[in-house]
Order: sequence, then C-alpha cells, then structure tokens
Amino acid sequence: MTQLTWTAETRTEEGKGASRRLRRQGKIPAIIYGLDKPARSITLSSNLVERALQDPDAYNAWINVEVDGETEQVVIKDLQRNPAKEYVTHLDLQRVSNDSYIVKRVPFEFIGTRTAPGVKKGGLLTILQASAEIRAKADQLPTKIVVDISELDAGENMRLSEIALPEGVEFMALRHGSSDYDQAVVKIGKVRVKV
Repeated sequence: MTQLTWTAETRTEEGKGASRRLRRQGKIPAIIYGLDKPARSITLSSNLVERALQDPDAYNAWINVEVDGETEQVVIKDLQRNPAKEYVTHLDLQRVSNDSYIVKRVPFEFIGTRTAPGVKKGGLLTILQASAEIRAKADQLPTKIVVDISELDAGENMRLSEIALPEGVEFMALRHGSSDYDQAVVKIGKVRVKV
C-alpha cells in the first residue's frame, strides 16, 4: 500500500469567504473526520496536493497528515474540483487505523487485453465498469484491482465474482448475497461471420 506524508495547518476561519481567501494564498481547505473523534478543519498546500494527485494511486493511499505536532492517518474520502480549471478546491479526509474497515471505490486495471482469445478472433472488447466499490481494512486497501482477461473468449464476459482479489478485500456488491448484484465488468463480443 502506498503511503504519503502531508503537512497541514489548523484552519480557524470557516465559510465561503475564508475558503476563497485560502485558495488565493495557494492553500486548500480540508476536513478530517471519523473514528469517533471530533472533526478537524485544516489547510493543505495546493502545490503539495496537486503534485501528489498526479499519481492515480494517491486517491487510495494511506496519508499521514502532520498537523500541530500530531499525525492523523487518513485516506481521501471525497474531493471537489473547480469545474472550469479542475484544480482541487476542498478535500474530505477520513481517519483510518490498522483495524478499521473502509469502503472505497477502486479502479480496475485490465491486463491480457491483446492476448485474449476472443480479441484475437476479432471480438470487440467492451469494458463495462472502470471501477468498483470495495471493503477492506485500511492497511490492506489496494490502489487498484488487476483484472486478467487473457483467457476470455468471444461471446464471454467476466463478472465481479470471477475476479481474484487481494486477501481481506471484498466487493460491496457481492455482500448483498444475491446473484443479481454479480455484475459483468468486461466482455468480448461474438465474432460476426461474413457471408
């Protein structure tokens, strides 16, 4: 699991005006919450956050936030971006511990796309889901889930239940206990025969 360290400052002013002033100073307002502790308002360096988020693994990384001599262990639960310029305008950070469970959306990484028999025969590969919601202990949270489709043939699909997961990780959709929630993630279409 990826770990990052960010330095933060306690935020004393709240509200839209205060947040705008912080953004003009190159800072991002954020909040830390969870684990039955009071919420904590902080500010982070915009450059630090934007640089860290260039790595897609950072979205599911364990982050040590150092603020006022304390270290808070968190993951990014939500973030807001400016719709026009796409810079981060606010972060929600959820506290985590080694024994706490977390529910998070994690991206799929598809491998074997060129070697799959169905693709070699001319079937069209269609990715139906780019990510899925998982549940795992915070220290076992994967940054991505690898989906190997190298054995997938034309006319076949791969469902959530067929994906190998790291130990201690489970798909939220499969926790319902009904096969209706076992959604297809990727499929290879049937090969059309020319007449």
